[in-house]
Amino acid sequence: MSVPKKIYRHPDILGAGAKKRRQLKGQQKVEAVMHEFKHGTLHSGGGGKVTNPKQAIAIAMSEAGLSKPKHKKGNPRKINPGF
Repeated sequence: MSVPKKIYRHPDILGAGAKKRRQLKGQQKVEAVMHEFKHGTLHSGGGGKVTNPKQAIAIAMSEAGLSKPKHKKGNPRKINPGF
């Protein structure tokens, strides 16, 4: 699945790209953020342009929700049954 072209069309101001990316999910959001970084229109939360690729990846993973730790599934009472 590719990202719709209308996501890439926004003015180069703080927050404009983030508003367009809200409708995307997961990998599409990462792709859109990295596209903005490549074209020099990605802004950090403080307002400055992002120039470090590692920072761009961190922003992409955070927005896509991929930087969150995975939780164990199961009954919490059965974690330590022999006490």
